Amino acid sequence: MIRSVRELPAGPGVYRFRDDAGKVLYIGRARNLRRRVQSYWVNLGDRPHLQRMVRRIARVEGVWCDSEHEAAWLERNLLEHSKPRWNRTEGGAEVVGYIRLADGSKPGLRFEHTISGGGPHFGPYLGGLRIRRAISGLHRVLPLQYTVAGDGSAEEFGRLFGIGPADRDALARTAIAVLLKEPASVETLRSELVRRRDRAAGELRYEFAAKVQGEIEALEWICAEQKVAWMEPRDADVYGWADGVLVRFELRSGRMCTWTQRAVGEATARERVAATPALWQPFARRNAELAARLLKVTS
Repeated sequence: MIRSVRELPAGPGVYRFRDDAGKVLYIGRARNLRRRVQSYWVNLGDRPHLQRMVRRIARVEGVWCDSEHEAAWLERNLLEHSKPRWNRTEGGAEVVGYIRLADGSKPGLRFEHTISGGGPHFGPYLGGLRIRRAISGLHRVLPLQYTVAGDGSAEEFGRLFGIGPADRDALARTAIAVLLKEPASVETLRSELVRRRDRAAGELRYEFAAKVQGEIEALEWICAEQKVAWMEPRDADVYGWADGVLVRFELRSGRMCTWTQRAVGEATARERVAATPALWQPFARRNAELAARLLKVTS
């Protein structure tokens, strides 16, 4: 096994394999980088087609992400930009989607494939099923769809929930706060879903408890930190330097789409690192340190 595997973090991220000539063989993502990369030398399981590739791996590179969602987006962006030989698809299989806050006669949260229609949009997110489950969880605690006047059935359900049209603005503000990932709002909503899940389990309603657990996991997915896919078409050059290694990420039209690294001196790197937007500096620095460790044990 390549010694550098031990230097990978036990956290989410993207990994890349290179051969002796420096050519990229494969790009993948993992919930646990160290465990996933180690599996190529321990048990390929349902991936026997990769055995010939493993024999050609000379170097492992990794990006330590802040969440599984961020790792999923980065893998997708990288593969859409350039697909190595051993990757079967150009991008991830997950559906890209947004959550729209609708108002008017049919208020509530809607899944959208693109930014269209009225009301604010949030995202982008990966995974159609996860997005829909997150919406279900939000509606479970914030039943905006029942804050309608003049709709008999909606008004009846609203009375059961103890809400009406006058509550719409307050519920909408809370939903927006959650979708903007405000920590206190996210934790309050998550805690309420946990309370309902545990109550259902205590009443032996296990199927319902499992459904709410799926909503909790989906909420955590869409509210997780991720900086590599934006709704706004922004551009940025992101640099990190550590121990003689300069790591560069390009953000183009809102997507972090390239990842390169090379050996340079601190004086050469200083200006580039200083120009990196503050939002990405911890990410870039952490991954430059990781790149330096991996190169040190490989050389």
